[in-house]
Amino acid sequence: MVILVLVIGVCGYYFIEDYGFLDAVFMTVITVATVGYREVKELDDAGKIFTSILIIFSIGTFAYAVSVITRYIIEGEFQTYFRHYRVNKEIQKLKNHVIVCGYGRNGKQACEQLKSGSEKFVAIESNPELVTKMREDDSILFIEGDATTDEVLIQAGIDQAKALITALPSDAANVFVVLTARDRNPKLKIISRASEDGSEHKLKRAGADNVIMPDKIGGTHMAALVTKPDVLEFIDHITGRINIRLEEILFSSLPENMRNKSIRDLEIRNKTGANIIGFKTSDGEYVINPPPDTIMMHDAKLFVLGTQEQVMRFKEILINN
Repeated sequence: MVILVLVIGVCGYYFIEDYGFLDAVFMTVITVATVGYREVKELDDAGKIFTSILIIFSIGTFAYAVSVITRYIIEGEFQTYFRHYRVNKEIQKLKNHVIVCGYGRNGKQACEQLKSGSEKFVAIESNPELVTKMREDDSILFIEGDATTDEVLIQAGIDQAKALITALPSDAANVFVVLTARDRNPKLKIISRASEDGSEHKLKRAGADNVIMPDKIGGTHMAALVTKPDVLEFIDHITGRINIRLEEILFSSLPENMRNKSIRDLEIRNKTGANIIGFKTSDGEYVINPPPDTIMMHDAKLFVLGTQEQVMRFKEILINN
């Protein structure tokens, strides 16, 4: 509209007052800007009428332009654009992060768990209502788009990510995401949600490392609350409390002087107060409450339970050694 005002002004002075092009431009600018300079030459009656109309039209146009710009800034559209730009820049810098596809009930819960564990993650969601809620939380890095497309997954950093959680409501969409992610990043850890019993096998064939069926887990959980309520509530208390940490310690994360030693020699309990509650051998076998003479061999894992302070103390020992 501003450009239209300028074009009309130049054309009007050019044809009505027979100004040269440069004089017409100059006359239009000083009229629209209302700076009060003298006219290029004395205006006739037609020129005065045209100038009066041009001033009224230009004032209205610029007043509308100012109101639009003000509303753009005050109503948050500018902040939304700036935040979107900032989020994209932060996502481009991420490495070894987690991608969460879908921010529904399961996806949101996964994001909250990752956040409580100080894990870097990016959420992908296409539902406008959920995206609006995500915008209200400055702690969430997210992308508005379809997670089944290569472009969106690449934008989320699929090539640099360490894990992907796909919690889309459709099993077919989850299969497509798993296929695309596995093709882009063969080393990626992929966890998928499934709703139908037959989908679990398809998702694993597509490349998912783990398949979770929330409905089945929920039913089992409710039944267990009847048969062994105190045991289950105790487990929920451990996994649900922020101050309680259950960590896995990889053989590769141990310093040289702590490798190939028994659990007794590591003295984790004496040094940190944390407890070793499980052990995974290099063959993938799980040992619950391993004996003290269990040796940490290559590709093995220890599962350590303790308060947040105890686990952090143990990690400090690993770093300092």
